[in-house]
Amino acid sequence: MSEFRYKQVLVFRSDLHLSKGKIAAQAGHAAVSASEEARKHHPKWWKAWIVEGQCKIAVKVESQKELLELEKQAKEMTLPYSLITDRGLTEIPPGTVTCLGIGPAPSEKVDKITGKLLLL
Repeated sequence: MSEFRYKQVLVFRSDLHLSKGKIAAQAGHAAVSASEEARKHHPKWWKAWIVEGQCKIAVKVESQKELLELEKQAKEMTLPYSLITDRGLTEIPPGTVTCLGIGPAPSEKVDKITGKLLLL
């Protein structure tokens, strides 16, 4: 199997101890929102990612502080990203930052930020 040239990484806070269903919902928010950012601002990356099969990787960090640092790095590298804040209708208080979607973007660019993170 060949490597993907483009990827999207979804980064979750492990300190929240979210249910599997909540993680799935937040993953959907992050994937769609970050993908839309790529489609608007990096259409060549987005199209290549779509054609290639939409590679997504789920990883984790231990805190909101770590998540916000990754957001800062994505912004500095001008990568498409989306920070997800929950409305608080089910498991967690309103305004809780749950996850971050980075990409789709070239894999080597995304890996500079997320390559050492543990899988979810």
